[in-house]
Amino acid sequence: MIEISQRVQNLAASATLAMLQKTNELRAAGVDVIGMSAGEPDFNTPDHIKAAACRAIEENYSRYTAVAGYESLRRTVCDKLRTENGLDYEPAQIVVGNGAKQELANALLATVNPGDEVIIPVPAWVSYVEMVKLAEGKCVLVETSADNNFKMTPEQLEAAITPRSRVLMLNSPCNPTGSVYSADELEGLAAVLRRHPQVLILSDEIYEHINFVGGVSSIASCEGMQPRTMLINGVSKAYAMTGWRIGYLAAPASVAKAVTKLQGQYTSGASSIAQKAAEAAYTGSQECVEDMRKAFERRRDLICGLAAQVPGWKINRPDGAFYLFPDVTALIGKRAGDKEIKSSADYVMYLLEEAHVACVDGAAFCADGFIRLSYATSDDNIREALRRIREATERLS
Repeated sequence: MIEISQRVQNLAASATLAMLQKTNELRAAGVDVIGMSAGEPDFNTPDHIKAAACRAIEENYSRYTAVAGYESLRRTVCDKLRTENGLDYEPAQIVVGNGAKQELANALLATVNPGDEVIIPVPAWVSYVEMVKLAEGKCVLVETSADNNFKMTPEQLEAAITPRSRVLMLNSPCNPTGSVYSADELEGLAAVLRRHPQVLILSDEIYEHINFVGGVSSIASCEGMQPRTMLINGVSKAYAMTGWRIGYLAAPASVAKAVTKLQGQYTSGASSIAQKAAEAAYTGSQECVEDMRKAFERRRDLICGLAAQVPGWKINRPDGAFYLFPDVTALIGKRAGDKEIKSSADYVMYLLEEAHVACVDGAAFCADGFIRLSYATSDDNIREALRRIREATERLS
C-alpha cells in the first residue's frame, strides 16, 4: 500500500463537495433530492460573456498566457478596482489564477512561514483552515456571535493578535453567514491593525456584488491598509461563471511577484479562453449582475420567511452572499423513531434521508450546532425544500 503524505493526511475533505457527491449518488438512485449545499449560482453565464469566449476560440487565443494572466485582463481588473472600489493598482500588482480559491491559497503560501499565526473569524468558509494547514501556519479562530451578526469586533481582533500574528483572513460578504462589514466596522478593525504593522490582511471579496445593503466596502480602502492587503475576487459568483475558473489577487507588488513565481511552478496561467470571457464580464454591461443580485435578494426574503416557520431554528437575516445559517442547537437531543439528533451533523443527515434536502453541517465552517443552506436555487425549490424540512423537523420530539 502506498503511504500518503502527512501533508494530505492532515487535510479534511471539503464538506460541501462531499455533500454534493452524496446528493448526486441519491439522485442516481432515483431519489428526488433538492440540493441546497453547493455555493453556486443557478443562473447561466450571460450571453455576451459566452460570445466573447467563442470569439476568443475563433481568433486562436489558444496558447499559454503569461503566468499572471493576460496584460489586457489585468488592466481591466485595475480599471474595475479603480471605478468600483476607489483603489489604484498597476497590472504588476494583479495575478489571475484558476479561481479565487487558488489565489487565496497562493497568498497564504507566499506570506506564511511555519508557525506563523493566521487569525480567522468564525464561522468561516470550509477551506480557510485547510489552506493555513498547507502553509504550515497556525490557525487562531475568533468565535463571533449571532448577536453581532457573526462579525468580529475590534476588541476581539486586538485580543487575538500576538507577536506571531502574520495574516488576518477577512470575508465580506461572508460564506456561510451572509454577514457584511460596514465601512465603519472595517475602520474599527483597521484602527487595531494600524497598531500592529506586522499583520497582513487577506480580504476575500468574491461575494462583493451579491449584497443587499447597497454596496460593500473593502478594508483596503481604510487608511494605511492597501499596502498590507491581499485582495481576492473573481468572476465566479457575480457573473455565474463558477466553472470558468477565473479569480485574481490584487496585492503589493512584492506579494504579486511571489505569487506569480509560485503559480508558475504548479499551474502556470489560467485558461486563455476563460480569461477573455472574464474581460468581457468586466467591460460589458453590468445589468446581468444587478438582475442576479435582485433575484438573490428576493430569494433571501423568501427563505427567511419560510425558515421562521421551522421549529427549533434560530436565524439571522443575511445581508449578502446566498446562504442561510440557522442555529439548530434546540434540536439536539430530539428524535424521530430510531433516529436521534446528537449533533448538527446528525440533523443534516436526517434532513437528507427523511426530507431529501441536502445542506451542510455548520461544523465544517467551525460552527457546530448550525447548518448552511444555499438559496442559489429556484423559488419553487426553496418553497418545496423548506416545506420538507419543516415537516421532517416537526416529527422530532
